Amino acid sequence: MGTEDRHILHKDEQVDLTNVDQAMDAMTDEQMKPILESFEHFKEYLHTRVSLGEKLGLSEETLAKAAKKVADHLAQTEQPRNAEEQLLQALWSVGNEQEKQGLAHMLIKLVQ
Repeated sequence: MGTEDRHILHKDEQVDLTNVDQAMDAMTDEQMKPILESFEHFKEYLHTRVSLGEKLGLSEETLAKAAKKVADHLAQTEQPRNAEEQLLQALWSVGNEQEKQGLAHMLIKLVQ
């Protein structure tokens, strides 16, 4: 599988949310550690990605769907590393799909 196959956004500007898990798995521990160790770093990382998506013309709904996929992946593969992540994981674990999508929208708004 080439690196293009693991990306969420392809050269033709098509969004492929099925590749979120592969894109997240492709990140090394050295890349993930600073993002997840501090909630401020997490928000900065998310802000950068949301800004890029907005520049590419992605709708808030598409951005929120991507954020939900990332949150699903993190909830399954990462342990919370700070109080904010513990709260997010607790909310994520009790939310239904609609509530998770709402939380993803709120995260997008938080970093815009």
